[in-house]
Amino acid sequence: MTPLFPRMTVAGVGLIGGSLALAARAAGLVGEVTGYGRSEANLRLARERGIVDHVARDPAAAVAGADVILLGVPVGAAAALAEAFRPHARAGAILTDVGSVKAGLVEALEARWPARELVVGAHPIAGSETSGAAAARADLFRERRCILTPTPVTDREALGRVRALWEGVGAVVEEMPPPAHDEILARVSHLPHLVAYALVGAFVDARVAGRRVLDYAGSGYRDVTRIAASRPELWRDIALANGSALRAALAEFRAALDRLEGLLVPGSGDALEAVLGEAAAARRRLGGER
Repeated sequence: MTPLFPRMTVAGVGLIGGSLALAARAAGLVGEVTGYGRSEANLRLARERGIVDHVARDPAAAVAGADVILLGVPVGAAAALAEAFRPHARAGAILTDVGSVKAGLVEALEARWPARELVVGAHPIAGSETSGAAAARADLFRERRCILTPTPVTDREALGRVRALWEGVGAVVEEMPPPAHDEILARVSHLPHLVAYALVGAFVDARVAGRRVLDYAGSGYRDVTRIAASRPELWRDIALANGSALRAALAEFRAALDRLEGLLVPGSGDALEAVLGEAAAARRRLGGER
C-alpha cells in the first residue's frame, strides 16, 4: 500500500516529533523518514531506535524530496527553520508544525513558504516534561486531541492529508481558527506551566526555623509542580509568543486567588467549601490521566 507521505522530514526529533514518526511508521502512513537537528547524539539515538531512517544536520539534505516537513522545534525557532528549508524544499511539499502557539507562528510560516497554502498548523495536546528521542513513544497521541488551525488560504487537500496523518496515529482531530486556539491554550496549558514554575520559584530559597521548606514537599506539591521540570527555553518561547492571551489568563487567575484569599477569614467556612467544591467537581469531570 502506498503510504500517505512517501518521504517525511522531522525537524526536531524529540518527544512530539519522534513520537509522531514512530507512530506514523508503525501505521504505514510514511515511507522514509529523515531526522534533522542540532544534536548528533540525539539524532544517533533516533536512528538506533528506528524513529528515522536517515539523519541530517544540513537543511538541503534534510528536506530533499520530502513530501511533508514537520517542524518539531520550539516555537521561537520554527520560522527561521522554515526560511532555511525553503530554498531546498520540493514543489508541493507540505509544511506543518506542532507548536503550542498558532496565530503568529502560522502567519510567519505562511510568509516564508514558497506556497503559503501548503502550510498547515497543528498542535497535538499530548506530552510530558521529558524530551529528546529517548522520550518518544508510538502511543503518545492515541485518543488525544490534535488541533489543526487552517487559515483562509490553506489548501483543502493539504489540510486533509495532515488530518489523515494525525487520525492515522490515533488522535482525535478538530479544527479551529489560530487565535481561538491561542486563547484556549493560554488558559489550560501555558498558564499552568507558568504557575508551576512560579510555585517552585516562590519557595526555592525559603526557610522556616532554619529548615529548607522544599525538603518537606510531599506528593501534592510534586504533582502540582511536575511540569516545572519542562525545558525552560521551550516555555519561554511559548509564553512570549502568546503574551496577550496569557496576560488575560493571568488576570483571571489572580482574580480566583484573590477570591480565595478573601475567604481565609473566620466565619467564611461554608463559602470557602462551596468554592472548593465547585472546583473539585469540575476537576472530576475532566477525568484521570493515562
